[in-house]
Amino acid sequence: MTNATKLIAGLLLIAVATIEYGGTFLLGILSGKYAGFTESQRSMLRAGHAHAGVLTILALVALVFTDQAGLSAPIGWAVRIGFAAAPVLVSAGFFGAAIGNGRTQPGGLIALLWIGVFVLGGCLIVLGIGLIRARG
Repeated sequence: MTNATKLIAGLLLIAVATIEYGGTFLLGILSGKYAGFTESQRSMLRAGHAHAGVLTILALVALVFTDQAGLSAPIGWAVRIGFAAAPVLVSAGFFGAAIGNGRTQPGGLIALLWIGVFVLGGCLIVLGIGLIRARG
């Protein structure tokens, strides 16, 4: 495992603690402890939390594959950082879309979700091609 992968993996593992804390906050919202959230907002917050967790796990797995893909150092760093940034961007898009009193439609920060989707998609394609080219 490269030092670059160890660094990004360490940061991602620390980030899991923030996802865990977010889960306790989300549980409070869903259990009624915090009033004033619309169903649309609760749905966006649930989606943001779920995507943060799943995409962080994907990022940790992708780091191991990145070491095996034979990518150049700058491309390898870009892929590692992209995989780490995607959970932040996607979940921030969901969370940002929910901001605002009584919101029933996504707010403008939903754009972050789409940026995260394109970052993730690009990293997946680059890593996939790298792994295919690194065979044998």
